[in-house]
Amino acid sequence: METPVRISYQGGTPSEALNTLIGEHVDTLEKLHGRLTSCQVIVQVPDRHHRTSNLFSVNIHIALPGHIDVNIDHTSHDDERFADPTFAVNDAFRRAKRQIKERARKQRGEVKSLHERVDRTLDRAEG
Repeated sequence: METPVRISYQGGTPSEALNTLIGEHVDTLEKLHGRLTSCQVIVQVPDRHHRTSNLFSVNIHIALPGHIDVNIDHTSHDDERFADPTFAVNDAFRRAKRQIKERARKQRGEVKSLHERVDRTLDRAEG
């Protein structure tokens, strides 16, 4: 990676365990894509004094060569699994991995257009 991973915590103190987990996920993404230009991870820690939500949120911004940006900003408001910070980090990186794979397939021209899928569906229906 051209720049070091930036990890920040909003509303809480940094966690070495989460920093290690995030580093492992970034390493996995680099192996998947080959090279990341930059990666910023923001862990939003729930306010323990607030009654409405105790769920963690993880936002990821990844820059890939060729001016390609991948942004993960999914925030769950009703899934109690996000009360676990490890689950929130794993979910965000799972989404990032899926988006990077999709972009790589598009770059290689492996993604079928809607027109091709409709034609294939019609061929099956006729046969």
